Amino acid sequence: MSGTIELRLGDLGERGIQEKVFQPRYGATEGFGDDSALLGAVGVPSELVATTDSCPTPLVNLLREKDLYHAGWLLATINLSDLAAAGAEPLGLVVNYTLPKSTTVREFERLLDGVDECCAVNGTKVAGGDIRDGEVVQLTATAIGRCAPGTRLRRSGAQAGDRLLLVGSPGYLWAAALVETGQAKLSQRDRDEVWHRASRPEAQLKAGRVLASTGLARAAMDVSDGLFATVRTLCEANGLGAAVTGEFELDGPVASVASQCGLRPFDLAQTWGDWGLVVAVRAEDVHLVTKMLREESIAAQEFGTLNSERELTAGTTPWQGIAQERFSASSWHGGDLATVVADVLGR
Repeated sequence: MSGTIELRLGDLGERGIQEKVFQPRYGATEGFGDDSALLGAVGVPSELVATTDSCPTPLVNLLREKDLYHAGWLLATINLSDLAAAGAEPLGLVVNYTLPKSTTVREFERLLDGVDECCAVNGTKVAGGDIRDGEVVQLTATAIGRCAPGTRLRRSGAQAGDRLLLVGSPGYLWAAALVETGQAKLSQRDRDEVWHRASRPEAQLKAGRVLASTGLARAAMDVSDGLFATVRTLCEANGLGAAVTGEFELDGPVASVASQCGLRPFDLAQTWGDWGLVVAVRAEDVHLVTKMLREESIAAQEFGTLNSERELTAGTTPWQGIAQERFSASSWHGGDLATVVADVLGR
């Protein structure tokens, strides 16, 4: 209604937030309100893994909507993706939100909706956390997971001659950026699909568990900062180099966007924001691994080979890839949309 004043977090205070927002949402969770979260089942033999990460400004908030739902979903995905790279089953998320007092309760609930719905899709939940007031929004979470003893995937363990697979369907986020900025056109159905995939990226948890359980992955890492940065880090962890083909087959709508914009499919495949996995497997296991993943409706493609040269090449030239590297000029914190696409894709 016009003229209605929305209730803000500063109006409730911490106790009011606990009573009016958290209790109705999380009150039935065992251990809710305690100093520590209760995670997992007692007596189950497993190795626990943990990761913590913060959430930057989602690109989709700049493209179309400022809805905090997207930040909540992304916060959960970022942390669950690290568990995927370990081949872990998620047990729960512990969250920490710093928000201005002027944040409306509705805005806050949208943030929680994004976190909770992403967790539900991935078979886990928010198990605890903390909230405080501050001038700038800061969203952080810690994800806890478990692996069967001896199965945890690591960045190290790869050898020269191993093949590199990209698990997942890349390019959706930046395809959405190109469509939303008028540089490409899609049918309404395809546009809706690209937007949905861009605003709700999926952590490859099922793929990670399949790879961990079979022992076929020699090393793994999630693609958080772009394919180039991921491969570079994976090579450094193993004292190796890599030769990538510079070729990739994209999903239909994303391939259409690349074609309209004069981009190679690999130009979109190597971007960040889609949260796939890079996996090193023996050359003789490539067919088996891709077959197993596709049987689980998980996309996977070979895109390169590890070698002993300690250099990164794409075809016959040095690979100068796209990276979202923290504490550098390319570190992503949001920004002016007019320059964002140009900075990442050169357009």
